[in-house]
Amino acid sequence: MSVLDDRITMADNINEQILDEMFEQMSVPEGYKAEIVEGAIYMSPQRETHWEIILDIIEQLRSKYPRKRLMSDVRIDYPGHLNGFATDVTLLAEGAVKTKSGNWRYEDVQFVAEVVSKSTGANDYGPKLAAYATAEVPVYLIADPYQARCHVYTQPKEGDYMTETKVAFGQPVDLANTPVGLTLTTDEFPRD
Repeated sequence: MSVLDDRITMADNINEQILDEMFEQMSVPEGYKAEIVEGAIYMSPQRETHWEIILDIIEQLRSKYPRKRLMSDVRIDYPGHLNGFATDVTLLAEGAVKTKSGNWRYEDVQFVAEVVSKSTGANDYGPKLAAYATAEVPVYLIADPYQARCHVYTQPKEGDYMTETKVAFGQPVDLANTPVGLTLTTDEFPRD
């Protein structure tokens, strides 16, 4: 292990400790979700439209994957300064393992879906997009009920996604040639 590797590991451990402390001190009201994006705390209420899209995606993924590989609103720490995300939908790799502190590792994430909320949508298209690309998450899907469109990002490389595909709600989202390995239908995604 090089000196640089040691410093990266030490910085990751410090970030994890700070995030742990921040989450422990939060008082999150029932029905709200809390995340830390680039050190800022965001709380947003769970809206019906938001939940219906999340549930639809999870149900479709369940046709292929066991429940233990799917997560929703579970903290995973991503690269960058203080990024403790509670992703709307996460698909973990088979054989995924937790860190020593009991959190899932971003290295084991194969797919992430975020459903846009008005109050935090800028995070989905900005810092989260950058963090997922840096973490080399193979597929990042943004379902945007305000645009009635999905944005699918694939081929992460050097902190950016090389491919973005836009799909209108009602059209299939073809993820068959990605690690997800299936096509999602969006016919029942509600719009705002």
